[in-house]
Amino acid sequence: MAIFLGIDGGGSKTSCAIGDEASLLGSGTAGGSNVIRVGEERAREALSAAIRQACTVANVTPAQVQRACVGMAGAARPEISEVVRRLVAEIISAEIEVVGDMVIALEAAFGGGPGVVVIAGTGSIAYGQDSAGQSARAGGWGFAISDEGSGHWIGRSAIAAALRAFDEAPAGNSPLFAAMMRFWRVETREQFVLVANGSPPPDFAALLSIVLSAADAGDPLARTVLTQAGAELAAIAKIVIRRLFPEADTVPVAMSGGVFRNSALVRQVFYNSLRSEYPKATITPTVIDPVRGALELARKRVRS
Repeated sequence: MAIFLGIDGGGSKTSCAIGDEASLLGSGTAGGSNVIRVGEERAREALSAAIRQACTVANVTPAQVQRACVGMAGAARPEISEVVRRLVAEIISAEIEVVGDMVIALEAAFGGGPGVVVIAGTGSIAYGQDSAGQSARAGGWGFAISDEGSGHWIGRSAIAAALRAFDEAPAGNSPLFAAMMRFWRVETREQFVLVANGSPPPDFAALLSIVLSAADAGDPLARTVLTQAGAELAAIAKIVIRRLFPEADTVPVAMSGGVFRNSALVRQVFYNSLRSEYPKATITPTVIDPVRGALELARKRVRS
């Protein structure tokens, strides 16, 4: 029995799936392993933990893995893909392919067929492929200048919105700002601003859960930020649709990542904005799991 392994290495979470030719045998999760975001040592620890956990659940050893596919943001850069390949090779001796995170997400959503997938996790990107195999992307140029609608963008935007609200009404903190202060364990606005402007920058994506909880409680600032996130994610999807499907009758679209998974408001705004311009877009209602695409690509390369 051939054993295959797929990995989705995100900035906040690493997912690993192990299967045979047809079935999922086991899975594992660990912290973020995106080398650009967390560095080589933390990536090594997360990849090792996720792989070994999946092997334990599947009742196989790492030595039994025949082929692996790893999806990770930034993998189009050879220096990144080589680091990732080396780290995974410390654990398994199989053939290892490293591809972009959007490649495994597209595979999970459409199985190699045409469509557009929008990823909104720690970072964000829209990626698509038409029936002729032509591909296009939008966004995903890094957290400092792009990644609109991502967890990082939402955290940073929530801080900006809360500080603007203070500028307009200095009498008190908004509930969202008070929750973020508690999360960062600071007592004054001045301390908060120092953390936000620190070097290296703080993990803005970690504030996503705070923004989501505030939005669920009805906080208007949090809901405004999430509404803007949904619109931004729809905007990059529209760019890819215009480039790849200018005259198509239908356009398959899928969502991936923790922002979509955890925010019904982001999903609804994304859906409404996209359908207002592309009423024939068919948006998969469930948020897809990219690690399944990585596992399937590991299988496919052997079949071919």
